[in-house]
Amino acid sequence: MPEGDTVFLAGKTLGRAIAGKTLTRGEFRHPALATVDLAGRDVLGVRTVGKHIFTHFSGDLSLHSHLKMDGTWRIYAAGAKWGFPAHHARVILAAEDVQAVGFRLHDLKLVPTGEEDRLVEHLGPDLLDPQWTDEHARRAAASLAAEPGRELGLALLDQRIMAGIGNLYKVEICALLRVSPWTPVSEVDPARVVALGRKLLLANAWRHEQITTGDPGRGRGNWVYDRTRRGCFRCGGRVLVRNQGHDVQRRPTWFCPKCQPGPAPPE
Repeated sequence: MPEGDTVFLAGKTLGRAIAGKTLTRGEFRHPALATVDLAGRDVLGVRTVGKHIFTHFSGDLSLHSHLKMDGTWRIYAAGAKWGFPAHHARVILAAEDVQAVGFRLHDLKLVPTGEEDRLVEHLGPDLLDPQWTDEHARRAAASLAAEPGRELGLALLDQRIMAGIGNLYKVEICALLRVSPWTPVSEVDPARVVALGRKLLLANAWRHEQITTGDPGRGRGNWVYDRTRRGCFRCGGRVLVRNQGHDVQRRPTWFCPKCQPGPAPPE
């Protein structure tokens, strides 16, 4: 599933392409919205909350979309050929000179703009919220600490605690803290975890690469994520990967047993 910074950048890209324009085509290829036509509406703006995207239209209307594992918004010049099969398109928003196409999008809903917050009211503070305050940080830290026996890796993916962290940042935060992802939350400083999560997402919010080491060199951007062949970026030792979580929450989880002592599943 995309990280919060990926969704943030997708929202900004979508907004730059179509905000302030009048739709000449507003078509849905989605069972619940197949009869809706947005042509003639003005696009007022785009905002993101965690991993959710809201596109605002004139007439007090918002489109909510979620990328899930494989969704994407792509921008093309008017009349240009799409880079994905047409049967993957779920939304087509076109103006005179541009078309924004949502492929394989999930959880599509049209709601009154004033009611869109109810779709994300279950989320914790958004780590990329432009209005972030110390109170947001305190609230996220308190929510994280509320289940002290929970595995840190699982807690980091819980969007109800703080919104925006996906599997890559989960893995990298644990590597930076030098703890196993299976370490209980009680053994880390919740405030430090929240601050680190926000720092990493902010550092990568305006670029497609997700660099956590500070080194943009090829194959050098992450500490342990997807480094089973290269080894730990810190010590060069063997990086292991184990599954963490169950059912739909199950994720491959990389860690360095030398740099990240603590509990871990057996090989």
